[in-house]
Amino acid sequence: MESWLKISCVLCIFGFLRELRPSEPYHAEILMGEWYHVTQDEVNRSVYPVGTYSYLGLLIFVFLITDLLRYKPVIIANALVGIFIWSTLIWTKTLGGLQAVEVFFGFYQAAEVAYYSYIYAKVDKQYYPRVTSHTRAAMFVGKLVAGILAQLVIGMDWMNYQQLFYITVSSQVVALLWAFCLPKVEQSLYFHNKAVAIEGVTKPGTTDQEKGTELNRDADSKADTKKSTQALQLLWAHFRSAYTHSLVVQWSLWYAMCLAGFLQISTYMQVVWKSFENEPTIVWNGGVDAALTLLSAVFALLAGYFHAGRLSTRTSLLSMALLSILEGGCVLLSCWTSNIYLSYLGYVLYGGFFAFSITVASSELASSLMEDSFALVFGFNTFVALALQCIMTFVVVSEDANLNLDVFQQFTVYAFYFIVIGVIYFIVLVLQYVWSIWKRSKPVQNIAT
Repeated sequence: MESWLKISCVLCIFGFLRELRPSEPYHAEILMGEWYHVTQDEVNRSVYPVGTYSYLGLLIFVFLITDLLRYKPVIIANALVGIFIWSTLIWTKTLGGLQAVEVFFGFYQAAEVAYYSYIYAKVDKQYYPRVTSHTRAAMFVGKLVAGILAQLVIGMDWMNYQQLFYITVSSQVVALLWAFCLPKVEQSLYFHNKAVAIEGVTKPGTTDQEKGTELNRDADSKADTKKSTQALQLLWAHFRSAYTHSLVVQWSLWYAMCLAGFLQISTYMQVVWKSFENEPTIVWNGGVDAALTLLSAVFALLAGYFHAGRLSTRTSLLSMALLSILEGGCVLLSCWTSNIYLSYLGYVLYGGFFAFSITVASSELASSLMEDSFALVFGFNTFVALALQCIMTFVVVSEDANLNLDVFQQFTVYAFYFIVIGVIYFIVLVLQYVWSIWKRSKPVQNIAT
């Protein structure tokens, strides 16, 4: 087996174990159950928002520290924090304890950047497309198995909801042990990049040992400072190069808006189901999560197939506008119906359309970027998405905004968020098309006269 494939397989096993969290499809069901002293409204307005704010606050820090520490230590820390989170959820009972857990969950989510960027520091650029598909597929498989396992365990009444945490903790422990098997990374994109290595730093002579030691420390200190400065300069150069490109800005905006809506909906969807009056005897959250993951994988593959030289940029944008309107319709179905099974269907379809949209947006972005700026641009776009999600959380969910919307009304707002975005993009595309036809016809008219 080739070395790049071995490294990819080792990392993918970690990604699979990290996502093997059968408690996730029933997280809201557990928090609102008999094991915790919190109400549904407190979970909705006081617990989940803390995770959103924490994720936003830690993302940039984790991105920089990941590059500085060269990936592997952050991957190990990610697994350690995972063990802490789900172990704490087993014994804590109070609102304050759950809020503290959400702070650490923000780090857990932010540290995912180490998993995705590690592979690019270990393999040649020619293998980037393959290893990218491997790492994402591993995450999909982990989520799929977790959903099926959760539904099987709950459906067969082998465990109660909270006992799913024991399986999740176990998978995080195995992920931690496996993380130590990852090969060490010798260089990173910014802080340990050979291209920005320090030149001209020489050690002093040994004629005066004390003086030489002092000068050597001085030189090392200056080298570290210069190295950090050059890393930040390279980071800024990549950022400026990417975001002065109109197509990158256009697709980054779409990526951020699309991701913000998905994060908000996936965070609170279980609260909606818990609010249905006709909640079924067997809660099908695990099966729904598995179906959504499977459909997302299929739609992502379809997006890659259709996008590979088959769609122009304008056609891609038109498909995005139409898909956004469809996504809004699916969210409306999930929150306006009185039948929980139709709500399940709406959410699964929404997940599939989102996977198609985000794959097309990612492909369009990748085709417009330098390879070395992938991690930076996608990291910054995620940061913008989280900022948008925090705004939605504050305005729609938080009590500070005084809207006092129930969970079904909140999801109606999210649905029209997607519909409005789709309509605006559609109108802009129509105007651009009309403008381009008018510009082409004008020279012809001048010649005729």
